[in-house]
Order: sequence, then C-alpha cells, then structure tokens
Amino acid sequence: METKSPNNPQERPTPATNGRASVEDNKLLIKATKKEDIEWIQQLLKKGADVNFQDEEWGWSPLHNAVQSGNEDIVNLLLNHGAEPCLRKRNGATPFILAGIAGNVKVLQLLLPKVADVNECDVHGFTAFMEASVYGRVEALRFLYNNGAKVNLHRKTKQDQEKIRKGGATALMDAAEEGHVDVVRILLHEMGADVNARDNMGRNALTYALMNSDDEKVKAITRLLLDCKVDVSVRGQGRKTPLILAVEKKNLGLVQMLLEQKHIEINDTDNEGKTALYLAVELKLKEIAQLLCHKGARTDCGDLLAIARRNYDHDLAKFLCQHGAIEDFHPPAQDWKPQSSRWGEALKHLHRIYRPMIGKLKIFMDEEYKIADTSEGGIYLGFYEDQEVAVKLFYEGSTRGQNEVSLLQSNRTNSNVVTFYGSENYKGSLYVCLALCEHTLEKHLADHRGEAVQNKEDEFARNVLSSLFKAVEELHLSGYTHQDLQPQNMLIDSKNGAWLADFDKCIKWTGDPQEIERDLEALGRLVLYVVKQGDIPFERLKDLRTEELIQRSPDEETRDLIHHLFFPGDNVKAHLSGLLGHPFFWSWASRYRTLRNVGNESDIKTRNANGRILQRLQPQTSELSTSFAQWTTKIDKFVMKTMNKSCKNGNVYQDTVGDLLRFIRNLGEHIYDKRNKKKEENLF
Repeated sequence: METKSPNNPQERPTPATNGRASVEDNKLLIKATKKEDIEWIQQLLKKGADVNFQDEEWGWSPLHNAVQSGNEDIVNLLLNHGAEPCLRKRNGATPFILAGIAGNVKVLQLLLPKVADVNECDVHGFTAFMEASVYGRVEALRFLYNNGAKVNLHRKTKQDQEKIRKGGATALMDAAEEGHVDVVRILLHEMGADVNARDNMGRNALTYALMNSDDEKVKAITRLLLDCKVDVSVRGQGRKTPLILAVEKKNLGLVQMLLEQKHIEINDTDNEGKTALYLAVELKLKEIAQLLCHKGARTDCGDLLAIARRNYDHDLAKFLCQHGAIEDFHPPAQDWKPQSSRWGEALKHLHRIYRPMIGKLKIFMDEEYKIADTSEGGIYLGFYEDQEVAVKLFYEGSTRGQNEVSLLQSNRTNSNVVTFYGSENYKGSLYVCLALCEHTLEKHLADHRGEAVQNKEDEFARNVLSSLFKAVEELHLSGYTHQDLQPQNMLIDSKNGAWLADFDKCIKWTGDPQEIERDLEALGRLVLYVVKQGDIPFERLKDLRTEELIQRSPDEETRDLIHHLFFPGDNVKAHLSGLLGHPFFWSWASRYRTLRNVGNESDIKTRNANGRILQRLQPQTSELSTSFAQWTTKIDKFVMKTMNKSCKNGNVYQDTVGDLLRFIRNLGEHIYDKRNKKKEENLF
C-alpha cells in the first residue's frame, strides 16, 4: 500500500539502537500515524515508542489515528505491537467505535477479535453500530449487525444528561435525522429496527427525520417510516407533532402524506397552543391552510382572521370565514389565577394555550400537566366546565374505568369522597374528571416528616382518619367495598382536608363479610401509618401480624381502635358507624370534659373505694398501670401544692385513679376562681 512521507524529512528519527524512547518519540508516533508513514512508525516502535501513548488534550492514541484514516496496514502493525483496541479517548470512544465512523470493514475485522463487546459505547452512549448509522456506512453497518450488534439499543448517556432527558436514541433515529435513506431502509427491512422506539424525550424516528433540511430525503424517509406504521402522534422539541413540523418545513407534499394517515391528530397543539392550521396561517402558507381545512382542521384555534388580514391575505381570510373562523376571537384572560398552589404554574399555562375541547373538558396529555402514572392511562390536569380538575384516564370499555364512574355517580352525596364532576369519551379513551387536590396522603406525610407532634394534639391525624372512616362507612352502607385502601388513594387538599379516591377496584358487596373485613383491616394499617406520620412504609405494615400492629401503637386509644378494626364482630357492614365515636377521635378538650364529668360522680368525690365506677376503672394486677402510677409527680409542682392546700383535713391527693379524676374535676371547677389565677397560668 502506498504511504505518505513526512513533509520535513529531517523530522524522521534515526533507527534506534538502545530500545528506549522519549516522550517526544511518543508524540512523533502519533504524528507518524496521522501522516500514514508506515516506515517512520516502524522506526519509532523499534526505538521503543509507547504504542498506547495518548495525547493530553483529547486522548487520541496511534491506533485511534490509524483507524480514523482507515489504513489497514498501519492498524495491523500497531495491533501486532500491542496496541489496545479498547483504549478510550476523553469522550470514551475506542478505536473500534471510531472504526464504525470510518466504515472500513477490513479494519473492523482486524479489531473485532480483540474487542470484548461489539456493543461497547462511549460516554454519550454511541456504539460502533450507531456511528455507522450516523455516517451512512452501509457495509460496516451490515458487518456489525452480522457480528452481534444490537439494532434497537438505546443510547445510554451521562447521568446529568439523562436528568434533562437527553439520550435514548437508536441507530434508526440517527439515520433518519442524517437523511440516510438506504440505511433507514436496511434497518427497517433487513434488521428489524423498531420503528416506534422513543428516546428519553419521547421522540421517534419520524420526529428525527423531520429535523433534516433536505426535503426530498425527508419525504423518502417519511414514506419508509409510514409504510412501517410509525406513530404519527409523537412530539418533538416544543411538543410539536410531525404534522406541525411538516407545516413548519413549508412542505405541502409532506403535509399531504401525513394527512393520509388514519390516526393523525389534525388539531393537536404544541407547547404554545398552536395547531398546524394556526402555524400555516401565521407562515402565510395558503395552500397548506386550505388543505388542512378541507381535511377537517378546526378554525377556532386562535384569531386566524386577524392573522390573515395582518398578512394582507384577503382570499385566505375569506376562505377561513367560510370554514367557521371566529370573527371576534377572545383569548383567555392573562390575569387569570389558579386556585391550586402546587399545580398553579402548569394550570396557568394550560389555561392560556388553545386546546380542542373534548366535550366539556380541556386537557393536554403532556408531561408538563401529568399528576401521576396509573396502570392504564395516567392522571392529568384539566379544566371541566372551567373548573380545575384532575383527569383520570382509562381506555374505553375498561372495567376499572366503568367501576370508577359507576361508584362516583352513585356516591355523589358522600361528602368525604373526592368530588366527581363528570366524564367524557373520545377516540377510545374515557376521561374521568375529579376535584383537584394538592397531594396524596403519602406525599403529604413524606413532606412533613420530622415535624414532631410530641406533647401536642395531632389534629391532622384525627381529622384525616375521621374523614377516611366516614367515607368508607358511607361506602359500605351504600353497598360497596373499596378493596384498595392505601395512602396513595387518600387525597389532601390545600386546607388539609382529606378525601377518599381511586375506586377502580371497588366491588358491589355480595354479602361476604370478608369483603368488608379487607377494608377494615386496611383501615387498621392506615391508622398506625398516619399516627406514625408515615415513618413505617405502608407496604411493610401489610407484612406485620395483627399483634405486631397493635404492639407498635403509641397509646391505648390507637391500640384499642386497631383491635376493633381487625376483630369487628358480626355486624361488619355498620361496624364503622360505632367506631366513629371511639375515644381516638375525641379532641383533647372533649377527653378532658369526659374525665371531668366522671370526676363529678359522687363515688369519686367521696372516695368510695367500693363504688361501681372505681371498681371498673381500677387496673387489674396483671395489667400495666403506668398511666396512673405516680401521677402526682407529673403535675406542675406549684399547681400540685396549691391543689393539695385546697384539700379538706389535709387529705392530699394520692396516686390512684380515683384521686386523679377528683383532681381533674376540682381543677375544672375552680380554675377560673380569682384566687386560682396563678394556678391557671402555671397549668396552661
């Protein structure tokens, strides 16, 4: 093979005799490979130059340079002298990956036996196969495919890049973007490339194809992709659909091609709320605008008439008028303010942009407006009759979706169930519109974890669980069971109000007690979950035995409530009605009033040890009585001293249940006396 000589013969070193080489010789070896001077390379290697030396700036080695130039003889020479084919440049590219770019099959054949993985990639996720696709190297592409290269491998990039949704592209997307028609055809028809694979931004090969500037190549590749049933509803940068991108390219033929597709969404909008028709009018594309109108594009997508007139296109304005364009179009008010604080910014954007209405519903199924994922279709922000809503999606005919709507419609009077506004059916999807809340119970507790309620009344736990009990009680009394009670299905609004949601697993009660008992047991776990502020994951609580749940309860009221939920007795349907009066749900003020009333009984005031009340309240010897043991030492010393002075005949308060009740009663009766003002201040 003919090789090039250095421009300056004096740069050639003389043949080495001692087998040693300097750093300068190493640099000269890289220079020699760039110049493809095989004789000079041999001299430097004989002198001892490091065959795997890399330059400081970008990490190029002699083998990297030889592969880039495609010189098979030099590649073979370097390999025979120990050159490493997996040595990485600063960007992680190996000589083998560079060989995919160069496209020299003979070089690839030399390197492949020395490479551990044909799918090795650089730091940006590019493999040799992907590089061959990017540069249109057909023969290299076939060689790599026949030797195990993965056709549908998604590009794995750096973690910080993934966080901003970079990466994830495939070889097909690369070829489509670069306009390599033959490569796209080979990938689709010979290698089985996935035509609907998506990158981390959700784009597919069609979106990439529309990025190319050569209209003829774009049309050829688009036709190949459409013939393979590519999804025409995907979105590119700015959430633009392929149809919108085709309009922006001002290509009538491409627009026609896309409009022929069965599942094209002609009225879809981009992030700015612009439809394909709006853009066509804005870009003065009369033929495309007329074609879109003939194909059924809606003309209420903005002030189209004003735009056409501003462009001095009277004919287009007249045409739009004939197709229903609104003369006095009024865009949404700019000063509109959302009710929700958490979802406020997204709601303002959704309110501002144009979206074709689905009945009474305005929705845009985009990540910006997604609230949560579900097993069937996700939950999105929306407006139903101008009311902010959460929209739960199901496929049309979904049993779960039908269950949800059926139960919500029949439980509209249940004041503790999330408000149901209505539902819409459109193109195979069911949209269930519900009151928009700020967080799930799980998220709320996670956000407030560590905000201790020690020595304070936990009103949030009591109110949330009270609402939950009432919601489930009404559900049971109306003949339904929830079957999926968990923290994600309890919603918290901006005022910390709690609402039961997610009824897609609900069933009509058949009379089997176990159906209701499953709800009651789930409530028992939720009680401990809420009282513990979510410190114990709900999934872990499911694995605990009943005895363990009860033991983990922080106080007697919680223990007793959970016990009643796991052991409901015979009347399971109405069981929750009785539990709503349980002391767990009493406020501290109501607990105090109850104890004060008991302390006012004559047996307590007279210290009648044989009285019925004291007999029932006195702890058994087998029970722990730590709640009442030495209670006098737990009261403020000044208050205790003052109260003892009030006792007749020096009969001071003792560490008994009866005396504790007397103390509470007497404190309540006399705390507001003027002479007890200091007592009041010390106590509160």
